[in-house]
Amino acid sequence: MRSRRKLRFRLVVSFALFGFGLSALFAIAALNIRGRVEDQLVNASLLDDAHWANQQAHDHPGTPSGSRLLTGTVLSDRTLYKAPLSWQNLPNGVHDIFETDEEGQRHHYKLAVYHENGIISFIRYDVSREELGKQQLLVSVIGAVFVFGLLSLALGLWLSRKVLKPVSDLARRLRDFRKNGKAELLAPHFADDEVGELALALDEYAQRLTAMVERDREFNSDVSHELRTPLAVIASTTELLQGSPDLTDKLRERLKRIERASRQATELIEALLLLSRAERRGPTRGETTDVAKVAADVIESQRPQMRDKPLGVELMVKQSVSINAPASVLSVALTNLIGNAIKYTMEGMVTVEVSANRIEVIDTGPGIKPEDAERLFQRGVRGEGAGGSGAGLGLAIVRRLCELYGWDVSMRPRTDTNGAIASIVFG
Repeated sequence: MRSRRKLRFRLVVSFALFGFGLSALFAIAALNIRGRVEDQLVNASLLDDAHWANQQAHDHPGTPSGSRLLTGTVLSDRTLYKAPLSWQNLPNGVHDIFETDEEGQRHHYKLAVYHENGIISFIRYDVSREELGKQQLLVSVIGAVFVFGLLSLALGLWLSRKVLKPVSDLARRLRDFRKNGKAELLAPHFADDEVGELALALDEYAQRLTAMVERDREFNSDVSHELRTPLAVIASTTELLQGSPDLTDKLRERLKRIERASRQATELIEALLLLSRAERRGPTRGETTDVAKVAADVIESQRPQMRDKPLGVELMVKQSVSINAPASVLSVALTNLIGNAIKYTMEGMVTVEVSANRIEVIDTGPGIKPEDAERLFQRGVRGEGAGGSGAGLGLAIVRRLCELYGWDVSMRPRTDTNGAIASIVFG
């Protein structure tokens, strides 16, 4: 997993590394240039002194010529033997030599050699002290690099706070809008720069989103009114027809099916509208619902699906459970779970079991594959089994309703026999 760093941290580190790297490069370049220039100047000066000494020895024999020399020796062909053997065959120029003195200390010298008019002049210059100065300069430069690195870090902290303050202000205002539940224009509070452009884009997006939500709210209100009215007419008409004394048993049963279907449609519409509103504002609570009572009503409404199948449906209440949610929400969820169990089970038993903090629907149908248990709750995924295709949207709606109220809905295959177990655990 990649580590995530805040933008301010990355900005500070980048600025500090840039300052430290630039200072280090400048120090290395300065030391290199200083060493090269100093070496060239010393070599040129030593060679010039060697030439001057040679000329003085030629023009004024016997005259001391050391007035300009740090350490100089001028020899003729007759006195060349006085020079060290390692010097005698050196060509004109400046040479680096290393010698050990009487105390055993090793010294670095620059030796200027000049041949002319049968005279050889040697100028020796001890650069050991210069090397000590170079070391002191190197230490000073390293210290300066670290000082400039710390200054770059401090400057980076200050600049990051200054540069990112508008971004932090924008984020704070967005959080305040979420707490207050009311969006206000952001662009007027920021300058005409990149952050201002971002605020303007957020304002435009918020306006489009608000308009879309408002249209959705109006549509839900209109749909609620338009659908509830015909369903109420169907329900009232069915109730009146059931009171007729000349109805046959067959017609009476059909009217009951119409009444159950109308009630289920009404509950589904209420649950969907509730889901649409609650996903924007939060779930509606305050209504206490008896789980066993809703389960019994759903079982009775689903019995016509059994037809002539050798199938039994029973309700087992091990412990009474009440939940803080509308009955229509639980009814829609159980209608899908119990309806699917009855639809897919050709024979055997469908058991609805209410226990502590949960309800389970256990069937003896063809069952499900373990890898398909979670996929069945995805939108558009249809189950496989007896009786054809399952609901492609029903279980997806059940999952959304359960997530809204903090319930855990799941399906799993039975381990003792064929069949599946659908369960809702109430949070």
